Amino acid sequence: MTVRNVLFVMADQLRWDHLGCAGHPHLKTPNLDALAARGTRFPNAFVQSGICGPSRMSTYTGRYVSSHGATHNRVPLSVGEVTLGWHLREAGRTLALAGKTHVVPDRQGMRRLAVDGADELAVLLREGWFSVVDRHDGHHAEPDSAYADFLRAQGYGGADPWTDHVIAVTDDAVQTQSGWHMRNARFPAKVADAHSETAYTTDQAIRFIEAQGDRPWVLHLSYVKPHWPYVAPAPWHAMYSAKECLPVSRSPAERGAHPVQDAFMEEEVSRAFQSDDCIDTVRPAYQGLVSQLDHHLGRVWAAMDHGGRWQDTLVVFCADHGDYLGDHWLGEKELFHDCIQKIPFLLYDPDATARGVTDTRLVESIDILPTILEALGLDPALHLMEGRSLLPATRGRQGPWRDAVFSELDWSFRGARRRLGLPIGEHHAWMVRTEAWKYIHWSSGMPPQLFDLAADPEEFFDRGTDPTLEPVREKMREKLLAWFAGLKHRTTMTWAEAERVTDNHKKGGVFYGQW
Repeated sequence: MTVRNVLFVMADQLRWDHLGCAGHPHLKTPNLDALAARGTRFPNAFVQSGICGPSRMSTYTGRYVSSHGATHNRVPLSVGEVTLGWHLREAGRTLALAGKTHVVPDRQGMRRLAVDGADELAVLLREGWFSVVDRHDGHHAEPDSAYADFLRAQGYGGADPWTDHVIAVTDDAVQTQSGWHMRNARFPAKVADAHSETAYTTDQAIRFIEAQGDRPWVLHLSYVKPHWPYVAPAPWHAMYSAKECLPVSRSPAERGAHPVQDAFMEEEVSRAFQSDDCIDTVRPAYQGLVSQLDHHLGRVWAAMDHGGRWQDTLVVFCADHGDYLGDHWLGEKELFHDCIQKIPFLLYDPDATARGVTDTRLVESIDILPTILEALGLDPALHLMEGRSLLPATRGRQGPWRDAVFSELDWSFRGARRRLGLPIGEHHAWMVRTEAWKYIHWSSGMPPQLFDLAADPEEFFDRGTDPTLEPVREKMREKLLAWFAGLKHRTTMTWAEAERVTDNHKKGGVFYGQW
């Protein structure tokens, strides 16, 4: 068998522990479980940032955040960065998109290069080299989008049908309420399941796959759920009770343990999730959104069956980060706990030597792009890639592997910075995590954090200033420095080109140093 197609599926804000195949005792995800049974599940997969934008840009470039520079949601990816779409274009192929990317165009860089018009190149640059089947980023009103037009065609009127129907609910008094208020997450959305964001994006993907016939294709199917607003249509909104959710994971020992973590606990979303009522309301709806996503992926699997595409298609399923949902007295994401940094990661390789495998090695989201390049037989772009292909793992080729994963946070944009009295500037943090330890280095004079993952897997007890563990912290700092020093900053010359110009000055008529 030969890989001709790639289906790269990403969910937004899906926790690693919210799949049946990951051991959740109540959550029903039969279609994702079936994908795990077909391929390989990596239970120790980690993102390069706990925020949508930088995490996705790392996935799309195969590079760490410190290398590509798009450190937060509002920070554009440089026009000079090379994404999966460009790699495919170099090989005469395209990267199709159905759903969300969070790509923000580098308008300043495009103006500098005089490519800020409406021509094909400008459009591709604005979209990060995705060829858009349909883009819907969710999380805010998009009244001029194709999805908004679709909703109007289904009878959902108004200038902003997303706000008025998709994230609005009908309460017990048959009154419309806003899904922005998490207390309303227990009510059904005003749209039917068939018209929801998840169903709509699935429809676009299936139409694209079926339209390709026997032509090779690469599709990024990127869902906006189970990300907030936590509003699910019927029947998914009522599929689970609070008793069928994972218990909240938090300890009094976490309060006052670190100034930045304390400041994040004061964010509005964190204060809301410190209420048991909020947790008991939102978590069931979140699980309903996960099961809804799984249900519609079953439709994609059926389309793959019908077209015989399991024979020649590489399938990747992952998330861009997790969700606190009240764990550690926090809401949303960003910090470095495993419920944020660790993601579900499933890989189906039609050329794999085994099926239904659980591979416990440490995996990073930057491994996706080099995996796709190898599967399609394309240039591995080693001068750019900081991830590594996972195909040796699926095809029985053993070799040396990483013993640590890395993630980063730019918290310049958060109110937490202001509450700590810090001016705008370089407010960064870096995580290095091994099987046994997690170390976090904070800039701005903040103390480090250290967690003993063997003794404290819940990450309740910060040992960052424990004098007895200074040798451990020193080793972790050394790992962090070695990683930082190994980032690939020379991106305009391939390794083969560098090899050709090595020590050949005399061929160019330059004879310096000759006696």
